[in-house]
Amino acid sequence: MTEIVNIVTDHPDPARAVHAAIASRIAVLRKSRRLSFDQLAARCGVSKGMLVQIEQGRANPSIGTLCRLASGLGVSVAELVEVAEAGHRPIRIIPPGEAPILWQGPLGGTARLLIGSDGPGMLEQWMWELHPGERFEAQVHPFGTQELISVLEGSLMLELDGDSHVVAAGGSAHARTDCEHAYACAGGRLTRFVMAVLEPSNE
Repeated sequence: MTEIVNIVTDHPDPARAVHAAIASRIAVLRKSRRLSFDQLAARCGVSKGMLVQIEQGRANPSIGTLCRLASGLGVSVAELVEVAEAGHRPIRIIPPGEAPILWQGPLGGTARLLIGSDGPGMLEQWMWELHPGERFEAQVHPFGTQELISVLEGSLMLELDGDSHVVAAGGSAHARTDCEHAYACAGGRLTRFVMAVLEPSNE
C-alpha cells in the first residue's frame, strides 16, 4: 500500500471535508504540543516531507500513516479523521453515511472506520469489503493490540505472522495483531467483515 490514498465518505463533498479535517487537526495538535515537524517525524516515523504535505492539504495519509500520527500525537485515529469537532462527551453518534472510507482497493474494496474512541488508547470499529483478488497488508500494531473479526459474507483469509487462517461467513476470530498481518478475499465472491480493534495506550 502506498503512503498516499484517496479518502472518501458519503458526506457532500466528502473527500474535501475529511481531507481538510485531517490537515487542520494534525496541525492544531502538533502546535498545541509544541512539536516541530522534525520532532513529530521522529516520534511517529513519518518523514518530515510527508508531514508538511499532509498539513498543507497536498497529501492524504494511508491508514498506516494515520495510526503512526495518532500514536505520535497521543490521540486516536478517530480523532484525526472525524469531520465534526472532537471532544470529551458522554456519547458521539455518527449519522448514516458519514463514516469515512480510509482505504479503497484496486477492485472496489473499502475499509470504513465506523466509529472510534478518543485516544490515546484506541477502540475502533471498522467495516471492510474485499473483492476477489484483493488483499490488504497491514502494518504491525503496537504491542498488545487485539482485533475481533466477524465475517458477514464470503470468506476471509486472515494472515498472521506467516500463517493463514480462513474465516467463513458467520464465523468470527480473535487475533493479536502486534505482528505482521494481512486480510484477503479467500473466494470468488465479495467478502464483508466487521472488525473491532483495541490498541492499548503506551502512556
